[in-house]
Amino acid sequence: MENHNPHLPGADLVAAAAAARRARADAPFLAAVRGEDPSRRPVWMMRQAGRSLPEYRELRKDIGMLDSCFRPDLLAEITLQPVRRHDADAAILFSDIVVPLKAAGVEVDIVAGRGPVLAEPVRTAEAIDALPVVEPEQLEAIAEGIGGVLSELRDDQVLIGFAGAPFTLASYLIEGGPSKNHGLTKSLMYSQPQLWHALMEKLT
Repeated sequence: MENHNPHLPGADLVAAAAAARRARADAPFLAAVRGEDPSRRPVWMMRQAGRSLPEYRELRKDIGMLDSCFRPDLLAEITLQPVRRHDADAAILFSDIVVPLKAAGVEVDIVAGRGPVLAEPVRTAEAIDALPVVEPEQLEAIAEGIGGVLSELRDDQVLIGFAGAPFTLASYLIEGGPSKNHGLTKSLMYSQPQLWHALMEKLT
């Protein structure tokens, strides 16, 4: 993993941890991804970190979901909890698909029973122009948490990361929250394609 910004302490930590502990090429997960026969069938579970674990519920008792994603100590600990408990072959970074928006400064919160909800939907050229763009230093806490995870994983274990794709983030911005049919999103795409492309450019 390259450190693209030497002035970020978090990026330095990730680079140092990655250099010191790089997963073996024959790690079961990596071998399976390449279509090879792994030494054993790798095991990891979607949503393996979270409410199913009592230690997770205790740790996050009074802390919001997105707040947890930006605290390096919590991010690392929650990511590693299921790996320690189940000896999983892969850790899944504790995060949320809207973390890129939150990191950039968009006012978004995760509401219990509903999901990510934005304070102000984005449906006009002016709103798109006003959208903040995430800067590397705004990801420093996440980078520091990743460094903490990498420092504890064995060399036969890997770290899986994820984030919302541009379409997903755009839909949340336009709808203002979760949607089953993405009606407002599709309406904007077809009726104002230039506006849609401007939003895609901003998000990518």
